[in-house]
Amino acid sequence: MKKSVVFACLCLCFVGFVFAQSAEKEDIKYIKAGRLFDSEKGRILSDHIIKVVNNTIFEVGTTIPIPENTSVIDLSSYTVLPGLIDGHTHLLHSEAVTDKHPIANEILFQGDALRALRGAKRAKSFLESGFTTVRDLGNSGQFLDVALKQAITEGTVVGPRMFVSGPIISSEGGQVVGILKHHHQITSNEYRIIKNVDDAINAVRENVNYGADIIKICANNTPNNTSLTIDEMRAIVKMANRYNKKVTAHATSNIAVWEATTAGVDAIEHGYAIADSTLTLMAKKGTALVPTDISKKLLYKYFELLDFKGDLEKAVISYQSRKRDRLQRAIKAGVTILTGSDNYMDFEIPQGEAAKNILVAYQEEGMEPLEILRSSTYLSSKFMNMSNRIGVIKKGAFADIIAVRGDLEKDFSDTIFNVVFVMKDGKVYIKE
Repeated sequence: MKKSVVFACLCLCFVGFVFAQSAEKEDIKYIKAGRLFDSEKGRILSDHIIKVVNNTIFEVGTTIPIPENTSVIDLSSYTVLPGLIDGHTHLLHSEAVTDKHPIANEILFQGDALRALRGAKRAKSFLESGFTTVRDLGNSGQFLDVALKQAITEGTVVGPRMFVSGPIISSEGGQVVGILKHHHQITSNEYRIIKNVDDAINAVRENVNYGADIIKICANNTPNNTSLTIDEMRAIVKMANRYNKKVTAHATSNIAVWEATTAGVDAIEHGYAIADSTLTLMAKKGTALVPTDISKKLLYKYFELLDFKGDLEKAVISYQSRKRDRLQRAIKAGVTILTGSDNYMDFEIPQGEAAKNILVAYQEEGMEPLEILRSSTYLSSKFMNMSNRIGVIKKGAFADIIAVRGDLEKDFSDTIFNVVFVMKDGKVYIKE
């Protein structure tokens, strides 16, 4: 009997010790936000306090008491936002403007190790620019995106949260231009080339099995000229839905967008040419659009690097006019707009900074600043079925929080680049 009492006491002591150790490890921070962006409602609030416990937002309000001798991060002079989400990245891929065979060069002359190391550097630049989450949509070899995601998750390298696609599912040729048929295996190193409906089904299984969070397809695979059939895309969507994975489609022409939407994909990437009737179909089916446009600043840089000899002003105006028309028609039709940079060009600046220009491009095309931010936070998180965890500052969400200096509504294009604070998962990475 005495032994039982002693054993019970020892057990109680051990449990008490464990709880004491857990309490000691609890990391509590208070953030004073002079202005706070409410991403769900698209508005700016004043003088809020955010209580962060470990990696989670515990409480948000105006009257939260702050105990003495507690860690306080004073952002009273800044605007505090949820961490931004870039919905279309390629962290394992980069190319010079003048490179004619960039993907083939990466496969043949770089290899997995160098691509992964360079990808880690790009990932860090995205986080430092205020992107705490990205959707990485292929051009990452054989699941190098899954490996980079794991390295970030375990803390081996620094970067944003990653939701990854694995190899892009495509018809013959992928997006590798100029490869001769007897070198087709080069394309297969980068894309999952499918032959028919059954193969399309198995491609989804493969990607899901090896770690894909989302399925990326090429409805048409520009700059090559083949495309998936509607039946193949329907089979992909059906199998992806079986595993609770969304499908997003590279689609640049109107027919590609229409066929992908008809097949049931969840989002269209690019959509450079879309007829009003197709936009109506997208709105009816709830298919989102991710316009991957480029700001005027980067357009000028692009033409400079290309050593463009034509009428520069005319080229810039023409490009922006077409993109503005498409975006405004999509908004008018009621299509959900998500933000995605698709930035893989080497503009001789950090890739994360270059990607930030997508937000400026949307403003140049007529979107209001707070709607742009809502697309890049709450709407993007909602699309990913993560609206209670990322893209929002509310109780229970991950502590992914950034702050900027300036007035987002009056001076958006400068303010969005003035990032003074970055926290991801409760850990501070940038603090001015």
